[in-house]
Amino acid sequence: MRGLVRPVLLLAWKDLLLELRTRDIVSSVLVFGVLVVVIFNFALKVTPSQVDQLAPGILWVAFAFAGILAMNRAFVLEKDRGSLEGLLLLPVSRDALYFGKLLGTFLFMLAVEAVLLPVFIVLLNFAGFSGGLALAILLATLGFAAVGTLFSAIAVHTRSREIMLPVLFFPVVVPVVIAAVEASKAAIGAGGMVEYGRWLGLLGAFDAIFLVICPWVFGLILEE
Repeated sequence: MRGLVRPVLLLAWKDLLLELRTRDIVSSVLVFGVLVVVIFNFALKVTPSQVDQLAPGILWVAFAFAGILAMNRAFVLEKDRGSLEGLLLLPVSRDALYFGKLLGTFLFMLAVEAVLLPVFIVLLNFAGFSGGLALAILLATLGFAAVGTLFSAIAVHTRSREIMLPVLFFPVVVPVVIAAVEASKAAIGAGGMVEYGRWLGLLGAFDAIFLVICPWVFGLILEE
């Protein structure tokens, strides 16, 4: 276990440190996320009586599309700089490579969401933040990162990688988006605790299944 944890943490730290130094994607992701929230706010003309119903959908549209920009960078920098082959030659398991990239993407998405959420709250006059909503965001983001890391590794080897990633990613991650919206809606008071527990259970089941499947498929992809 220790032989797995150390390379995972080092790889995630390397990706986060590189992003903090270059800031190639941080600014664009944040601007894009804020822009999505602002556009939906004015387009839908959300009133106080509609906030509980519309806010979760707007929130997760912003999170999903901002997340795609972040996921697209998971292997692009390695590929463009010619370091992907060197990464594959490291004396660590393929699982360590997958979970390292997954952890880096997951932490980066959480950081972006932590910045977008206050903007979202201010623009929509949304006051329903709670521990239940935070848990739903955490589980949904983990599912996003688990699937996105796998498909990012697939898309990076294609010519139209910026297009291929969302084409491959969104059909698979639809259950996460739906469950995240419904769980968030229930968490802010637009649904009961039973409904919240059901959707949260779906998020947990999705995460558990794909955290087993994705590392295995990831190893097969790298062998090709």
